[in-house]
Amino acid sequence: MAEHLELLAEMSAVGRMGTQERLKHAQKRRTQQLKKWAQFEKEIQSKKAKGEKRRKKGSSKEKQVVFPENVRLLEAACRNDVEEVRQFLQSGLDPNLYNEDGLTALHQCCIDDYEDIVLLLLEAGADVNACDSELWTPLHAAATCGHLHLVELLIAKGANLLAVNSDGNMPYDLCEDDATLDYIETAMAEQGITQETIEEARSTVERAMVNDIRRLVKEGVDLNTPLDHSATLLHIASANGYLEAAELLLEHKASMSAKDNDGWQPLHAAACWGQIQLVELLVAHGADLNGKSVLDETPLDVCADEEVRAKLMELKQKHDAIMKSHDKHKSLLQRRTSSAGSRGKVVRRVSVTERTNLYRKEHEKEAIVWQRQQQQESEAEDEDRQTDAELQLRVSVSWSGS
Repeated sequence: MAEHLELLAEMSAVGRMGTQERLKHAQKRRTQQLKKWAQFEKEIQSKKAKGEKRRKKGSSKEKQVVFPENVRLLEAACRNDVEEVRQFLQSGLDPNLYNEDGLTALHQCCIDDYEDIVLLLLEAGADVNACDSELWTPLHAAATCGHLHLVELLIAKGANLLAVNSDGNMPYDLCEDDATLDYIETAMAEQGITQETIEEARSTVERAMVNDIRRLVKEGVDLNTPLDHSATLLHIASANGYLEAAELLLEHKASMSAKDNDGWQPLHAAACWGQIQLVELLVAHGADLNGKSVLDETPLDVCADEEVRAKLMELKQKHDAIMKSHDKHKSLLQRRTSSAGSRGKVVRRVSVTERTNLYRKEHEKEAIVWQRQQQQESEAEDEDRQTDAELQLRVSVSWSGS
C-alpha cells in the first residue's frame, strides 16, 4: 500500500486532474493496494506453515494409516507391480491371503492375465486349487477368460480339472475360447477323465450333503436350524440345485417359509440362482410365490434367468387360477349352506296343516307329470303300431304285384 506521506504529496496533483484522469488514478492505486494486500496475506500464511512444521518436529511421530497384509498384497497384484509383490513375498507374506470374498492374489492375476506375478505366487507356495466364496479356483478364472498360457501353467502345477464351483460348473464348462477348451479337454483325456468321472465329481458335494441330512435326522436335529446368514439347509439345497437333498429335506418337514437375513425364503434362492427343478419342486410342495423379502422382493423379482422367469410366471398364473376357482367354489358352498339354512327356518315356521297342503300340491304336480309321460308313451306306441301296419301293407302289395 502507498505510504501516508506519498499520498499527501499527490493531493495537489490529484486536485488539478479532470474527472476521467482522477478515476484512472484511483483505479491504479486500488490495483496496487490489492497486490500489496495479497503479498501480505501470502507472507502471513508462509509464517504460519513454518510454525506448524516446527511444532510437528518437536512433537511425537505422526500417525500413519496401515492397511492389512491381505489388502496390500492384492492391491499390489491388481496394479501388476511385480517388484512390490516380490518384496512382500520375500518378507514372509502368505501368498494365500484372501479378501472378504475369498479371492486370492492368484485368482486376481489369473483374471487380469499377469503371468509374471502368477509365477511369483506359485513359486512362493500359492495354492493352485484355492477356492473363493463361490468355490471358483484360479483355473476356473483363467479358463473363463481364455488365458491359454495361464491354463497350461496351472494344469502343469496340479490344478484340479474336476473342481466344481457353487453353480456346479467345472473349468471346461466355463471356457468359450476354442484353443483353451481344446487344451483342457486334451488334458482331461490324458488324465483318464471320463463322462462317468465327471458326473461323479459333480454329485460329490450333494451326496455329502444328503449323508449329512440323514445323519441329522437320525440324531433328531432340527433341520430348520439357521446357519450362516440365517440360511437353512433348504436354502442351501435350493440355491445349489441339489434336488435329492431338497426332496429329503421336504420329506422330513423342512420349512419353506424360513427366512435368511435378507428375508429370502428357499424359493427366492432357487429363483435367484436359476434352479428350475428346485423352483418346480418347492412350488409343488406349496412354496409361497408371493413371499416378500426385506426389500419387498418376490421370487420373480430376484430371478434373472429368462427360462426360470417364464416358469415362475406360468406357475403363478396356474396358482392364481386355482385359488380363484377355490374361492368361487367356497363362496358357492357358503351360499348353498346359507340358502339351505334359511329354507329350514321357513319350513320350521310353517304350520302342520300348511305343510300337509304343500306336500299334497307337490304330489298332485308329480301325478300330472306322470300322467303326461304315460300318455306320451301310449301315443308313441300307437304311432309305432301304425307304422308297422303300413309297412306290412306295402310288402303284401309288392308281393301280389310280382
